[in-house]
Formats: sequence, structure tokens, C-alpha cells
Amino acid sequence: MSVHVVGVGESLWQISNRYGVPIQTIVELNGLPSASGLVPGLALYIPDSQLPIRSYQIKSGDQIRELAQRYRTDISSILAANPGINPNELSVGQLIHIPSPIKLRIATLGFIVPYGGSAVLSLLDSHAGQLTYLAVVAYSFTSEGYAYNLIEDSAIVTRSKQLNITPLLMIRNFTGVDFSAELAGRVLANPVYRRNLVQSIVNLTKQRGFGGVSIDFEFIPPPQRNNFNLFLRELKTALGELILHVNVHAKTADLPTNRIVGAYDYATIGSIADIVAVMTIDYGYPGGPPDPIAPIWWIEQVVQYSLTQMNPRKLQIAIAHYGYDKVVGTNATRAMSVVSAQNQAISTGSPIQFDERSMSPWYRHWSTGVQHVVWFEDSRSFIAKYRLIDVYQLSGTTFWQISLPAPQNWAYLSRNIVVLK
Repeated sequence: MSVHVVGVGESLWQISNRYGVPIQTIVELNGLPSASGLVPGLALYIPDSQLPIRSYQIKSGDQIRELAQRYRTDISSILAANPGINPNELSVGQLIHIPSPIKLRIATLGFIVPYGGSAVLSLLDSHAGQLTYLAVVAYSFTSEGYAYNLIEDSAIVTRSKQLNITPLLMIRNFTGVDFSAELAGRVLANPVYRRNLVQSIVNLTKQRGFGGVSIDFEFIPPPQRNNFNLFLRELKTALGELILHVNVHAKTADLPTNRIVGAYDYATIGSIADIVAVMTIDYGYPGGPPDPIAPIWWIEQVVQYSLTQMNPRKLQIAIAHYGYDKVVGTNATRAMSVVSAQNQAISTGSPIQFDERSMSPWYRHWSTGVQHVVWFEDSRSFIAKYRLIDVYQLSGTTFWQISLPAPQNWAYLSRNIVVLK
């Protein structure tokens, strides 16, 4: 695998010749609008025959020879992949890269809103080998705690199972166009409504053929923290062997009174749920100042805190398939897929910058005399997140959402990682 960053004046023809990869292959793997348009700073995913690169953090007593044996490689390959490393002076915490035929093995979960009919089914077909779970975003609940279906999803559930993807019923405290703190608080605070919610979720899960449930309750009032734990415990008991997947907002410390993250007791949730997905996205949030979507330094801080509270083999982090275009000054925000963000840079002739600390691409452009800043994700930021998963030996990742084109992510995943089924 190679990532080629386009230089000033470079053409796709030159890049194709350099790597011996057909132009059309590069166009397709990177979602380019044509073979004629490039922009400086654009990161292109280039397939090659090299071994996948594993990421490893040195522990006390580690030796290069033993690591080479463990990863079925040789010392010279490790040294070549880590220029300047002294094999006789490894330091605890040092990060090294190891070319290895032993691929990283993870569980993945894709979110999907079941609009689009046959197009959604075709999407599932194309990503069947890259998904462990599919969370079908199609359920909410009433103020008395009765879960209900918002969008018909039976065809998606059936196709998922045919493709050996485990479908999960995803339920949210969603009313109209946003999450409702009031709805979550009312139901969680009432034992009767809470039991209604548990039973109706379990009934729908079994009746509609799901393999489990994905909970996405956001902005839960902090005083309902213990009741949320009770709800999850009651739900897991009722689900039995079916999967309980819980999504939580990201945090780097416990803040019990915070209106966004206060209700999430990571330790208790981690002890109850089969999988906990920390939403390591929207560091740069809609309406906020232009910032990276998911800076790697912040994600690592979130992971390090999370691992003080739960088993790493239960923990997933999130990978965003989108970016945000923000108006400078007002911070008015427009969401777009990573491919749309990339191709807008090409169409406007805007050079793409790359922030090394956050491992995130961004650019400026002007529209009707107004300056915009766009932060998004590309192959470099995707790879950085997979390497973090490898270093901390996490369960895997979630993708919000799979209907947003992200060909670089799927190409890297397919080539370098084994997705568990």
C-alpha cells in the first residue's frame, strides 16, 4: 500500500507510470471525478504488493528478534520500516511499524439509514466482506417507552443475513430532526416506561430477525445516569445471547454533570454491553469553529481514558465518512461525504493542506466572495486510526455511515485487514 501526495504540476499520467498502476484504477479507488483534474496536496491511495504494516508499541523486555518471529517477518524488514531505530536501545512506549503477513483482525460496524431501496442493497453487496455488523438506523420510541419502526427495513435485514453480516436494530431517542433529551429522560426515569422500552425493543428485535440491538441515546440528562445503567442491564438480560451494542459520546475524563457525556458511566456500560462504540467523531462539530473532524491526538486520549474503564476487546472507535464545509466567521456548516469534500477541492482548485498533529486534511475555498474552510478525512487519516486500533488492540471500528462514499477507506480495509465474521 502506498499513499501518494500530489505535488505541484503532477499529472495522473505521471503518477500512473511511477507506480505501474492504471490511471482508471487510481481514479476508481480514490473516487476522482475524472482522470484530468488533480490538486496539490491531494492524497491518493495506490495499491501495491507490499506486506501490510502492523503498528506496535514497545513494552518492557521486547526485542526486535522476538517481534520479527511473532509477526512472521525478519529483522531487516523491521529496521527498513523504522529508519533511525536502534534495535539495541528500544524504549518502552516507542511506536514501531512492522511489515507482516499477519493482518490486523477487527470487527467492523456500518451504520445505514434504510432509504434508497435497491441502491442500499447493492451497497451491502459491495461491502459484504468488510462488515461484521450493520446497524439499521430505523427505530425510535414513544414517551411511554414503546419502540417503533420509522422506515421499512425488512429487505435490508434479510440481505444482511444472506451476506453473513449481523444486522442490529438501532434505536435512538430521535424525534423529528434531532435527539430529544426530554424523551430519554422521561422514559429512563420511569420504571414502567423503562420496562416497556426493554420489552418492545426485544420483541421487535426477535420478530424482525435482528441479531441484536445498537443503542444510540444521546443528550441523556445526567441525573438519569444510573437509570440508563439499569435500562442497559435489563435489556441485556432480556436479549440473552443477542448482541447489545452501545454507542457513547467520547470523553477523556468522567464528567457526571456534563449535559453531553455525563450520563455515560463507561465502566458500568463496559461491564454490561457486548460492544461499546465511542463516537470519536465531531471534534469539529456543526456550528462550531473550523476544526478537524477526528484528530488522532484526541482519539488517542479518548482511547486511553476508555481503557481505564473497560476491556479493549469490547471497545470500538468511530471513523467518519464525511467532512464539514464551514463559512469563516459565521461557522455555518454543510456536511458532505469525504469524496465530495476531496472533489470540491479539485473543482475549486484549492490546494489541500495536511495537519500532522491531527492527521487530518483541510483546505480553504471561496464561494460568492465568502471564505470557507473544509476539514475532512482521507487515506492518511483512515490509516492513522487503524494503526491506533492495532496499537491498543481494540475490538474495531464503526463507520458513519456507509451510504457516504469513502472508496479509499474500503480499499485499505480490504487489502490490509481481516474483518471478523
